[in-house]
Amino acid sequence: MSKYSASIQENKQRYLDELFDLLRIPSVSADPAYKADVIRTADEVAKRLTEAGAENVEVCETPGFPVVYADKMFDPSKPTVLVYGHYDVQPADPVELWTSGPFEPVIKETPIHPEGAIFARGACDDKGQMYMHVKAFELMMQHDTLPCNVKFMIEGEEEVGSENLEWYVKRNHEKLANDVILISDTGMLANDIPSITTGLRGLAYMEVEVTGPNRDLHSGLYGGAVANPINILTKMIASLQDEDNRITIPGFYDKVEDLSAEERAEMAKAPFSLDAYKKALDMNDVHGEKGYSTMERNSIRPTLDVNGIWGGYTGEGAKTVIASKANAKISMRLVPGQTPDEISELFEKHFIAIAPKSVKVKVTTHHGGHGYVTHTNDHAYKSASRAYETTFGKKPIPVRSGGSIPIVALFEQELKSKSILMGFGLDSDAIHSPNEHFGIFNYLKGIETIPHFYEFFAEG
Repeated sequence: MSKYSASIQENKQRYLDELFDLLRIPSVSADPAYKADVIRTADEVAKRLTEAGAENVEVCETPGFPVVYADKMFDPSKPTVLVYGHYDVQPADPVELWTSGPFEPVIKETPIHPEGAIFARGACDDKGQMYMHVKAFELMMQHDTLPCNVKFMIEGEEEVGSENLEWYVKRNHEKLANDVILISDTGMLANDIPSITTGLRGLAYMEVEVTGPNRDLHSGLYGGAVANPINILTKMIASLQDEDNRITIPGFYDKVEDLSAEERAEMAKAPFSLDAYKKALDMNDVHGEKGYSTMERNSIRPTLDVNGIWGGYTGEGAKTVIASKANAKISMRLVPGQTPDEISELFEKHFIAIAPKSVKVKVTTHHGGHGYVTHTNDHAYKSASRAYETTFGKKPIPVRSGGSIPIVALFEQELKSKSILMGFGLDSDAIHSPNEHFGIFNYLKGIETIPHFYEFFAEG
């Protein structure tokens, strides 16, 4: 047990109640209908930071949703930690698949979380993990053990690409100056197997539109004589991967970083049960690029996935039409070496080239981000590792994540500092899905572990 354990147990219910208040606000940044709720959440985060003991608390306007800034700068000779998190959440759809209201947080026991888990949209991604840092800061202030200067930057647009965070960061270099950036928006392998994320994939997100006739047509009168955009779109999408599940876009793999056999062997040491993985997802088998393991496919290899597809009539009953248009949203997870601008350009060029003359194609690039790698010999990583070892009783395993946090590369470019990804969620926490949840154990363990990072980082 660490020196903070007793205080955390004493304040456990308050920590949960405060998080529940945040989770009840539907801060869905993607949907304009929730604009007032997103702004209300920013105000609530600012209030909680003030109560925790932070100074210079501001809700900073941007061209989009505000960034919440706060700090506690007590000694210029001490290192400065910049905490990043986000208060916006994914849409709750499909709501009917939730077993309780997505914005009505409840605690339920699960096989993985016998002590209970908090079920709500944003519980793990990222309100729960962001709020761990607020409570960890409060804990250090109460115990008079804060060994570093600290700054907070909590944004409201992470789930829609963080476009205006870049606007904010570029205008506030001096204000945000730091020695390391601390982020909890990732996970760990298991509650008894702590891990630290050392790599992230980048992202290129596209939308495609295929147009055939100038209006929807009767499928009896016109079927077989005009191009059906839905048929053609599905064929085009299918052609983007070959029989080995390799992406067929010319030049796509040219700058992909190939890990050495030694690095792949080190990755393989992380505990992983293929049978448990398939059982958890209710699948008969896995799927992916030939020549790579499941763990490699979802971390060190690039991907291409259709995230949504629509067109024609999808209502009740039958309506025999050939749709005028068909659309799809496609994301590509990128690895270090690939850049979103270059990959987006290669995708657009190829997708237009493979379209038959009977249709018109429009490709729109949405948001993207670069991949990121940190090294295990950095002082910040070692400090995080020692912090986990203090509270979990074992050394964490370094892992690469398949997810993307585009702003991590932006921070390195603009603020010239590295990020440490101290995540406490689990893969089974259903982020971005119905029934998202976050274990009470994980929430409290994060609050307990984070202060030890400050302690070891301050040692220099």
